[in-house]
Amino acid sequence: MESSILNNPNQHNENIDIQKFLFKVFANWYWFALTIFIAISIAYFINRYSDPVYKLNSFVLIQDKENTLSGGIENILEEQGIIRRTRKKIVENEIATLKSYSLVKQAINALPEFTISYFSVGRIRTVERYKNCPFYVLVDTLHPNEYEVPIHIKLLNNTEYILQIDKDKVLNKNMKFGQWYESNNFKFCVLLNENQDIAKIHPNQRQFFFVFKNPTNQIKEYRNKINIATTDKKSTVIEISTTGLVPQKEVDFINTLLNVYIQNGLLEKNQIAQNTINFIDEQLSEITDSLSQNENTLKTFRQNYNLIDISKEGSALYEKLTEAQKQKSELLVKKSYLEYLKNYLHQNNNLSQIVIPSSLGINDPALMELIRQLIDLYQEKNTFLITATEKNPAYEAVLNKIAQTRKLLLENNEMLLRSTEITISEIDKNIQLIEQGFKQLPATEKEYINIQRRYKLNDQIYTYLLTKRAEAGIAKASNIPDNKILDYATTETKVQISPKYSLNYMIAIVLGLLIPLIILILIDFFNTTINDISEIENKIKIPIIGVIGHNYKNIDFVVFSSPKSTIAESFRTIRTNIQYLHPDNEMPSHIIAITSTISEEGKTFCAINIASSYALLEKKTLLMGLDLRRPRIHESLNVPNNIGISTYLMGNTSLEEIILPTSQEHLFFIPTGPVPPNPAELLESKKMQQLIQKLRNMFEIIVIDTPPVALVTDALLISRFSDTNIFVIRQN
Repeated sequence: MESSILNNPNQHNENIDIQKFLFKVFANWYWFALTIFIAISIAYFINRYSDPVYKLNSFVLIQDKENTLSGGIENILEEQGIIRRTRKKIVENEIATLKSYSLVKQAINALPEFTISYFSVGRIRTVERYKNCPFYVLVDTLHPNEYEVPIHIKLLNNTEYILQIDKDKVLNKNMKFGQWYESNNFKFCVLLNENQDIAKIHPNQRQFFFVFKNPTNQIKEYRNKINIATTDKKSTVIEISTTGLVPQKEVDFINTLLNVYIQNGLLEKNQIAQNTINFIDEQLSEITDSLSQNENTLKTFRQNYNLIDISKEGSALYEKLTEAQKQKSELLVKKSYLEYLKNYLHQNNNLSQIVIPSSLGINDPALMELIRQLIDLYQEKNTFLITATEKNPAYEAVLNKIAQTRKLLLENNEMLLRSTEITISEIDKNIQLIEQGFKQLPATEKEYINIQRRYKLNDQIYTYLLTKRAEAGIAKASNIPDNKILDYATTETKVQISPKYSLNYMIAIVLGLLIPLIILILIDFFNTTINDISEIENKIKIPIIGVIGHNYKNIDFVVFSSPKSTIAESFRTIRTNIQYLHPDNEMPSHIIAITSTISEEGKTFCAINIASSYALLEKKTLLMGLDLRRPRIHESLNVPNNIGISTYLMGNTSLEEIILPTSQEHLFFIPTGPVPPNPAELLESKKMQQLIQKLRNMFEIIVIDTPPVALVTDALLISRFSDTNIFVIRQN
């Protein structure tokens, strides 16, 4: 063998032959056609029998109440990072509110159709009949009805149906419409819809069932299904969408959720005005009795003393006194509110019921700002409870801010309360000074002014409170929702998201192509056999001297028996190429050894026919069987194997006895002989060397059939005697 193969730098290069692979793909086109057909068929059945899932959406405008800058300037400042807008926070808070458990619960509770789900049973699909069922069910809500248990109804006619309930010990009972059914698990009544004629329904379409839905599970289900997103990162318009099998059901849920959301927002705004009205009503109830009593006292005094007017001096004192009392009345209202705020902060952790000071005419900027900050922090806390856990660091930071702001508000309130009390005390001193002037007036007039003063003070407080109550009522009546529904959900805007017909067919075609392609690639990748001559040429430099086709004849002696066959021509080509390998050969004979990797690769067949091809040239040719372990070559030549190389090397026969003529002229044969116990030692013996030398002098061409080189060392031992070593590789 040539040593150059050991130094071949390209021996292990792996190159992908695209053309060869494409030919392999085209050769297996029927597998691609079959898999594409199967995949498209599966896609068709998926599209045909899958329940369609629809997406419904609506749009809501979230008012950016904290935005005070003009749109254009604000955008510029925001892009430059000079200011940070609160839009994102506002939108996130509203999204959390819309997905809150309480709001979804209100929406579910406002939809009585959601308490029972009706279904029609088909041959393949089961379809929910939302607001479209031939019958409806009245349920006794006081009776414990089990949830999520199918109750089957088979319509018979306009008066009867068959009731089937597996839960109630496999119930199968004929019932009349309007008849109540009661058991430990259920109590309900099935009624036929008006103008519904069972005879018009096909007999195969009269099978239905209904289930009582678990409200808690429905709330969780719809909370998970709601998808809320902003339409643009700079916009406060949000899209609320949900998906389901029944478009009208999803439409009803989304629209009800939005209505509840808007109404809750309006109620929250009205709550401030209502709290103010409630506070004023409490104050009015306290002062009404005093005002009524003072009014009766003043009226009685006038009647008893026939006093209609007072003197000029008394009138001047009374005016001063009235002005002082007016100031005092406003301060008393302020003091009452500050005491209310102090008690409220000590007793409540929720500011939803608090009265805003501005609604009572108290316009202290610091107090207003602290209350506003505290309300915002409580709203942020509630939002965190919806979207995060109490262990969230941001939630703990909000709690710390609430505690600090609450402390500042109490301190500010205490300071304002002391300041108000001091001011009231000063006004009382001023009133005492004014009252000193009343001592110079007549006793009757003095008493009259005192009575009128008490009446006037209560009247001023009463009038002030009535005015503020009216203002709060007007504010409540004029409130509008902060947020606005831009588009309600409608069935006209539904979008089918599953199954996607075109996409499914496209996926089917791609899979139909990929599956056999991947299989072919894997088969090719894990294929360790030799399929093509190029695989040999790409790995070694040893010349390939010929390719022999498959032998379909029943004889191995093809060149001699069919000299004009294609295989015979192939062996002639090999014979010619062997001559080209040794153009300057001056030796009296040429020894050719033929081997292979393993058995059954065709080396014996090649050895016989190569020797036969040389014999056709009238060259004295010898064919030797040196496979001492598994001799088979004698079977192809129909020669006995009782004597041969083994018997000669062991000294039992002479050379002339083992050289046998064949049916082909110029071709002689030495059989292997019986299998010896030590074939390798015989091949390495001096007698073997002497035998080869004798045969060289006797024959022009010597062809040796050797054992497989990968199994035993015999072929390597024989190769030292040969001039040409031919390695046979069998396809596949």
